[in-house]
Amino acid sequence: MADKGMPAIVYTKVDEAPDLASASLLPIIQRFAKAAGIAVATRDISLAGRIIAAFPERLTAAQQQADDLAGLGAWVKTAEANVIKLPNISASVPQLVAAIRELQAQGYALPDYPAEPATAEEKEIRARYDAIKGSAVNPVLREGNSDRRAAKAVKNYAKAHPHSMGKWSKDSKTRVASMTSGGDFFSNETSVTLTAAQAGKVKIELTGTSGAVTVLKEGVNLPEGTVVDATFMSVKALAAFLDKEIEATKAEGTLFSLHLKATMMKVSDPIIFGHAVKAWLKPVYEKFADELAATDANGGLGSLLAQIKDLPNGAEILKEVDAVMAARAPLYMVNSDKGITNLHVPSDVIIDASMPALLRAGGKGWGPDGKEGDSTCVIPDTSYAPVYEESVNYFKETGALDPATAGTVQNIGLMAQKAEEYGSHPTTFEIPEAGTVRVIAENGDVLHSHEVEKGDIWRLCSTRKAAILDWVQLAIDRQRIEGCQAIFWLDENRAHDRELLAYIRPILKEKGVEAKFLVLAPREATRLSFETIRAGKDSIAITGNVLRDYLTDLFPILELGTSAKMLSIVKLMQGGGMFETGAGGSAPKHVQQLMEENHLRWDSLGEFCALGESLNYLAEVTGNEKARVLGAAVDAATQGILDHDRSPGRKAGEADNRDSHFYFAMYWAQALAKQNSDPELAEEFRPIAQALTEGEEVIVAELRADRGKAVDLGGYYHADPAKTAAVMRPSASFNAILG
Repeated sequence: MADKGMPAIVYTKVDEAPDLASASLLPIIQRFAKAAGIAVATRDISLAGRIIAAFPERLTAAQQQADDLAGLGAWVKTAEANVIKLPNISASVPQLVAAIRELQAQGYALPDYPAEPATAEEKEIRARYDAIKGSAVNPVLREGNSDRRAAKAVKNYAKAHPHSMGKWSKDSKTRVASMTSGGDFFSNETSVTLTAAQAGKVKIELTGTSGAVTVLKEGVNLPEGTVVDATFMSVKALAAFLDKEIEATKAEGTLFSLHLKATMMKVSDPIIFGHAVKAWLKPVYEKFADELAATDANGGLGSLLAQIKDLPNGAEILKEVDAVMAARAPLYMVNSDKGITNLHVPSDVIIDASMPALLRAGGKGWGPDGKEGDSTCVIPDTSYAPVYEESVNYFKETGALDPATAGTVQNIGLMAQKAEEYGSHPTTFEIPEAGTVRVIAENGDVLHSHEVEKGDIWRLCSTRKAAILDWVQLAIDRQRIEGCQAIFWLDENRAHDRELLAYIRPILKEKGVEAKFLVLAPREATRLSFETIRAGKDSIAITGNVLRDYLTDLFPILELGTSAKMLSIVKLMQGGGMFETGAGGSAPKHVQQLMEENHLRWDSLGEFCALGESLNYLAEVTGNEKARVLGAAVDAATQGILDHDRSPGRKAGEADNRDSHFYFAMYWAQALAKQNSDPELAEEFRPIAQALTEGEEVIVAELRADRGKAVDLGGYYHADPAKTAAVMRPSASFNAILG
């Protein structure tokens, strides 16, 4: 074991809504697990925790904390690993800066985030912070490929109690716009598979038109068989595309909406977002070019307006901004009441959540007038935009999906060993001058070469052979178990996908399972998958990393009403297991509602499902039969939550997350008390089940005593544990029974 101090199960400490829910749920889990001799402990992978761990020399001994992410990263490479991973913040720069400021206000002597580092010290500080932002956690922990699907109990409940769906009109003006004329990442991509001679340390260099050579990155060590891709987005093509779509949106009378992932794609997408803000305010930038030269639009419209306000003639510029905003098409809104637009903050509109929500709503988004309207969905890169475009077209033709009769789409995702980490790692660059970018193997071979202009966004990513082989085998195993349609979502016309298929097809042929799998480009796979589940049948989507992220929100939100209820298992390549609690994000709006109304609508069904799988896995690998009994009882408790409709409501005054946890504990204890596989456990939980059952009325009243009132957590990114516990564990009777 990499860390002798590791417990049997690690339950990750994260951020926002799932972290608040943990304050209520984790004590329950720890009390029940203790009866089976199972230690369940936390490791802090939250944004605040990662920031604190990055600067130990600046903090007091009491403030310092270990780098838990690094420790977990080592543990998941062992056969003993058993991790229940909750969703964490993939921080955009505004979120990172906000977290730093909060910690500084709490007395942590952390440095500011250097937006434009000049000195060696500032560059070193910036490098530490840049290692924290974006999707910094998942690539470290995901030492295996992804198996995501709806648990049978969850799917059956969704069919019996279908969620609401918006109505689609054949005349809907909603459409998806992407860079089909070229100049995007898809059209510029090149891909190679490294030979034995080419394996080793790869170097990325830029030869400028002046002849000067700049080494962008060196020492990237890649083994034989690695698929290495390189591509770039032309900012000239991007600007022309944005100008065109802004005008088209105005003419069509729709809402303008931009859908990116500036969290996972922490380098590329904030830059694209900044270009969209500049395109939206193009007349302002043309009129005040000199004044705005020093401002930064990558943080979004909200940050930009704050910068403009501080300029000597800020009032004059802001007046021009208002005029341009009034002349443009209405913007898709994050919060109409507060005037927060799609362009305000890069991390507010995340494509894998925003597009499914729009599709579920019948193609409607919220406008500045507080009313729903058709939307132009701008997704610049054409790599995966066809998935959403085909979804829009399909629903216009057929009408909304019926959750009561729909089948399900499972996902087998390629993500092990940082596979396909596009735009979110240290091999993505904003090109400083025009020239040629080359990727050079250790033996001197030029693997990739691109002619680029200043400001273009260039990126390289890699996918290792071992990860690919493991992914294909996982797909074969899952298809054999399910016996249903299985589709590799790969495009023969895309360079990267062709390299993957060179691995996949021989394996399928060798194992005699070619006839059980289809290979379709994302657009065609989208339509066939919808046709399949509309007929009540099931499908398995076998995809790369980014598409895994997108589809495990898209289909669950349409099938179940949420992606937080997915069963998400990562079979670690060294034999351990990681059990993710769904794809529901960290739900900042839930935190806001709790702070204002003391109502937390976060649904912990994903945690319940992951806990059951984790306990069952522990029983398999250690022979702890009590863990198996606990796991079976978790499944019964989860079914009880669904059967008795004990999940949280959305509005204050309804049951919330804490009520759901009480009932989960009660059903779990009842199941343990009734089972006869382990008399010792039955004896221990019989009085607990009785006390919880008899105390239900009192406990629920105590849980709800202060609902509707504002609460103080002592912080947002770094809340006070005592204050949080007081809010999330308000029932003295319940706490006493748990002991």
